[in-house]
Amino acid sequence: QVHLVESGGGLVQAGGSLRLSCAASGSIWSVNVMGWYRQAPGKQRELVARIFSDGSINYADSVKGRFTISRDNTKKNTVYLQMNSLNLEDTAVYYCNCNGFTKLGQFDSWGQGTQVTVSS
Repeated sequence: QVHLVESGGGLVQAGGSLRLSCAASGSIWSVNVMGWYRQAPGKQRELVARIFSDGSINYADSVKGRFTISRDNTKKNTVYLQMNSLNLEDTAVYYCNCNGFTKLGQFDSWGQGTQVTVSS
C-alpha cells in the first residue's frame, strides 16, 4: 500500500508564498508521475502541476509563472510545490497524487489534502 503525506499548507496574504511537500512511502517499485491537484469549494478537483519520471512537467494555465513543482533529488518519491504570488483564487484544498507500480501492480494514490487559504 502506498501512503502519501502532505505538509505546508496554511493561511497567507495575497501576494505571499507557500511551499507544499509530499512524500510517498510504501513498497514502490517505480513512479510514473507525481503531482498536485486542488479543489475549491463548489468546484471540481483540478490539476495544478505534475512531474513525470522523465522530468517533463505540466502546469495549469492559471499557475504558470507563479508555481513551480520539483522533485527532491535526495529524498526518493518526494515532490514540492513552490507557490508564489498567491491570489484569492488559489484558495483550495491541495491534494498530492502519485501514480506508479508496486509488486502488486499499478497504483494511483492520493494524500489527505492540505488547506491553502489566501486572504486579502
